Amino acid sequence: MKLLIILVFIAVLVSLGSALFFLVNDRGESKRMVNALTLRVALSVLLFVLLLGTWLSSWLQTQL
Repeated sequence: MKLLIILVFIAVLVSLGSALFFLVNDRGESKRMVNALTLRVALSVLLFVLLLGTWLSSWLQTQL
């Protein structure tokens, strides 16, 4: 489960980087940046649900 959480986090960062790339190169001429940011939001929600689910089911322990 930890590996899945790490992979989703990396996918969020890659999507954010691609949105920045499209912002600089397309100059607003295409919707690729919007699509990349939409994907990032969806992945961020998925990451939050995964973290909440693993915490509630005690698969992931917090260390205080």
